[in-house]
Amino acid sequence: MTSENTTRIARFRYLRQDFAASLVVFLVALPLCVGVAVASGVPAELGLVTGIVGGLVTGLMRGSSLQVSGPAAGLTVLVFEAVQEFGLPALGVIVLASGLLQVAMGLLRLGRWFRAISVSVVEGMLAGIGLVLIAGQLYPALAAKAPDSGPGKIAGLPGAFLDALGDSRAVASLAVCAGTVAVLLLWKHLPAKVRTLPGPLAAVGLATVAAFALDLPVATVEVRGLLGSVQPPPSSAFGELADIGLLGTVVAFTLIASAESLFSAAAVDRLHTGPRTEYDKELLAQGAGNTVCGLLGALPMTAVIVRSAANVQAGARTKASRVLHGVWLLLFAALLPGVLAHIPVPALAGILIHSGAKLVPVRALSVLWREHRGEALILAVTAVSIVAVSMFEGVLIGLALAVVKAAWQASHVRLEVVDKGAGPVEAHLSGNATFLRLPKILDSLESLPQDRPVRLDLSGLHQLDHACRTALENWAERHSAAGTEPVRLTVPVG
Repeated sequence: MTSENTTRIARFRYLRQDFAASLVVFLVALPLCVGVAVASGVPAELGLVTGIVGGLVTGLMRGSSLQVSGPAAGLTVLVFEAVQEFGLPALGVIVLASGLLQVAMGLLRLGRWFRAISVSVVEGMLAGIGLVLIAGQLYPALAAKAPDSGPGKIAGLPGAFLDALGDSRAVASLAVCAGTVAVLLLWKHLPAKVRTLPGPLAAVGLATVAAFALDLPVATVEVRGLLGSVQPPPSSAFGELADIGLLGTVVAFTLIASAESLFSAAAVDRLHTGPRTEYDKELLAQGAGNTVCGLLGALPMTAVIVRSAANVQAGARTKASRVLHGVWLLLFAALLPGVLAHIPVPALAGILIHSGAKLVPVRALSVLWREHRGEALILAVTAVSIVAVSMFEGVLIGLALAVVKAAWQASHVRLEVVDKGAGPVEAHLSGNATFLRLPKILDSLESLPQDRPVRLDLSGLHQLDHACRTALENWAERHSAAGTEPVRLTVPVG
């Protein structure tokens, strides 16, 4: 057999594996695309459009060959808030601007710098999103309208449950949602042959059959048709870019989508032994996809770890699998849009409640608390801030805490005192003397004997900021006035 024939056989083998993997990813992506769109307050078809673009546009580009992109639960809360505040036409402008920013960052080779973002901030961000997502999706599960704010959603849950007790429609809706979550939880314990069908698709399929067979009074997905849902942003919507609030939303979309995609890429790299992710090119690919989504008025996209892991585990070898999954989504949206009208909304709520719960790292948080309490505090504060304030402000608070923690740890300083009982007291400062450690430094120096000369050696300092230099000069003057030897500061300002 010639080498050329061998190459052709290898390509055929990869194509067969990629084809099979693409079907698995399609079946996983379908209910998630629809569920994320419904939870975001936009037509269900727009979730499919984003999934299609993720396959046909981002999937064709270089970056992470086995990572799959599409609408993600992690952006659901932010998209819902943006649509409520600025309107659906402005969503395309926001996504378009975010995509162009990602393209610019990719061209400037900034993708690798996202790996410098504190993991605790990212996990806290996802945990906050998960909590708001769970609280928000419990309302459609109860056939009720959700309040707009995160605190309002959580505070209103007890009343919503009480109101549902005497409402047969709410009880039926909650039963469908609970049944969907139960199927998702139990699916991994079933035989391997059964699990060939993805759990999310099985859960939604069973809920749809049950609702139809039992004639349950539950809400179903509203269908507008693919072409009817795709609405490029009108020229008047671009005037919204002058709004500071909208620009803040653009920045939030860009940072969160980029961070989630690149962290997902790092996770996917650990699942296979193929080519590693090229972070700048992956950021460029995500930006190109979001630019197209913005032009179509669709949802923003990120790389999604659930779909990506399913792709790897199904045996995908090249990017052909993720491109083909986009083709299957396109064919479904074009040929079978009526199927969506039979899907119960509480079943999609159950899918997203399950997804939201997986975003909250309960076990990881307990381990982090035992080993790195500072990081656990950053994670918790970020999550609570997102729930209590908003997504953008919560992430900024988390980043600020991470910077303060890093600065605190970097400003480690040590004071060694040698007191022989007679003669001058020898004091040696080493490390980094910054304003964060100034109270500790002054407390230590002021505890030295006041009636004896003190010699302070600063040669061991790597950094001495202006605040510490000024404070040490003042301390030296006070001691000189009391009769001690003056302190000479020989270390330059850091």
